[in-house]
Amino acid sequence: MTECNKIILLTATTLFPLASLCHGACVEVDSDTEAVANQGFKLGCISCKMRGEVPATAAVNWYFKASDDDEFSHLYSYEDLIGDVIDPRFYERLDWNGSKQTKDLQDGSIYILNVTYNDTGTYQCRFNRVLMYPNYEFQTNASKTIIINVVPRLTRGMASIFSEVMMYVSIIGLQFWLVVEMVYCYRKIAAAGEEALRESAAEYLAIASESKDNCAGVQVAE
Repeated sequence: MTECNKIILLTATTLFPLASLCHGACVEVDSDTEAVANQGFKLGCISCKMRGEVPATAAVNWYFKASDDDEFSHLYSYEDLIGDVIDPRFYERLDWNGSKQTKDLQDGSIYILNVTYNDTGTYQCRFNRVLMYPNYEFQTNASKTIIINVVPRLTRGMASIFSEVMMYVSIIGLQFWLVVEMVYCYRKIAAAGEEALRESAAEYLAIASESKDNCAGVQVAE
């Protein structure tokens, strides 16, 4: 593969991400930790299955400890495609927001409606997963702890703003470099094509001239 072909391929993969190939990928992203009062909030909890080729089932349980509580209370349970709100403080305010239409759960997120200041506290998300091998079953457990703070309005730290700005600068810089490289490759290919045409024309003229000389020699000989 030539250098220009590599650049064109890199451009295509940069500008048009292969979403179809990444659709089934699992990435453990940390949950947001700042909720806004009187708005909805997603409590994220992802536990990726390490052996993707092995069938499995999983149950997810959430626990909550308010800022003035001493112990965790059972908040929510999801198993066999059925969710159950257990803590009365969250009745009619909580819904499942994780993996859909599958018992092989990897996303155990939940969504809280109409967040109140009383929702400030520590949340625990616990995965109980059973891997089903041909001759036996293997149980694994995973847990994540999330500390949520409820605020009047959403704030952003300088680190978050700086990271976002740098991300956009990097994307723009990369795309500009790719455009420059593509223009260079186009000119290089065009120049090579013109050179090939000139060589073909010169070769044709040389053949024609040689044929004319041969014909003239034949006539003199006669």
